[in-house]
Parts: sequence; C-alpha cells; structure tokens
Amino acid sequence: EGAASLAAALSKIPVINGGDGKGQHPTQALLDIYTIQKEIGRMQDFKIAMVGDLKNGRTVRSLAYLLGKFPGVEITFVSSQHSRIGNDIKAYLIRHHTSYLEEDELNRVLPNMDVVYMTRAQKERMSDEELRNHAVYEKEGKIFAITSDNLHLVRPVARILHPLPKVNEIRLPITVEENDPRIAYFRQAENGLYVRMALLDLLMNGKRD
Repeated sequence: EGAASLAAALSKIPVINGGDGKGQHPTQALLDIYTIQKEIGRMQDFKIAMVGDLKNGRTVRSLAYLLGKFPGVEITFVSSQHSRIGNDIKAYLIRHHTSYLEEDELNRVLPNMDVVYMTRAQKERMSDEELRNHAVYEKEGKIFAITSDNLHLVRPVARILHPLPKVNEIRLPITVEENDPRIAYFRQAENGLYVRMALLDLLMNGKRD
C-alpha cells in the first residue's frame, strides 16, 4: 500500500497505479464507471450495493471515491461486521454529500439496487485474526453470494458487476452467466482493455479534440 505514490515521487515519467495493496485501484474504478454508464445509461441517480470484503478490497475504495463525484448516487455497503468499509471512505462520502448505508443482509438489499458490485474475500491481505473470523463466517454459511437461489431478487434492469477473479461469491451456471443480461462482469472485464488503452494514449499523446 502506497507503493505507487512512492514510485511516482521518484520517477521522471508518469506512473499509473495498477493497484496498491488495500489502498486504491484507480484504473479499475475508471472502467467500473464506464461500465455503469454503458449498462444502465447514466452515472447519476442510481443505487449501488458494494458487497463482500470491503475492508481489504481496494476496488470498492476507489469506486466509492469516484461515485462521490456524481449526484444522486446511493451506496449500500453489504458486509460482515469484520469486513466493513474504512472510516476514511465514509468520511469522504459525508463530505461530498453522498448517501450511504451499511447492511449485513444481502437478500434484503438486492431488490432495490440498480447495480450490485460483488467482491471476493481478499484472503491474501487479511491478518491472522481476520482469516479466523472469515473462516468462522464461511462455516456458518453466511458468505455473501449471488446464486441460483437469490438471482431472482435482482431486478431485470439491474446489473451485476465484479472486478474479478471471482471465487465462491458468485455461484451460477455458465449458461446463465453467458445469457442473462444482468450478468455484466465479463463485459466489465473487456471494458478494462479499452479504458486502459485510452489512459495510456492520454498519457503518451496528450489530450485530443
């Protein structure tokens, strides 16, 4: 965490942060915003649920920062008590007058969302205590997941995103993933190619008309 800032401070050429530990993942946030715009047709006045390991996941942190710049966005953070989003993110959202809630029941949230942003457990970034807590949580069957049992709760016009790779927080047949328009995470991954190409072009060639 913080390695990208250090590299940028020492480098004579531009440095793109491709993700720094539990800190930030700004290029992912750019492609997420682009995907939301393409999938639901707007970047304001929508409801989004961010689900899973919000404490250790850098993608949700960067996306929350960007969402704080658009009006009418309502964020619901869905996680266990051990995996809550950081207080720095909450303070940022408050400063930018962005509405947010914290919830621990995914099925209660799904019917109201325009976007459901799933994340995996970041086990490689968890402390020993966090790993123990997560193991207990999994054993109790309380993992937050989209499955064939609750997919029907997601609105027909809503979209399910995931920064990938996914583990067991999305458990759907491949036929559903390939044919259900609500499943947007493969299109989201493809969008990452175009957004990062555009970013490289901007840095190398400057702004164009």
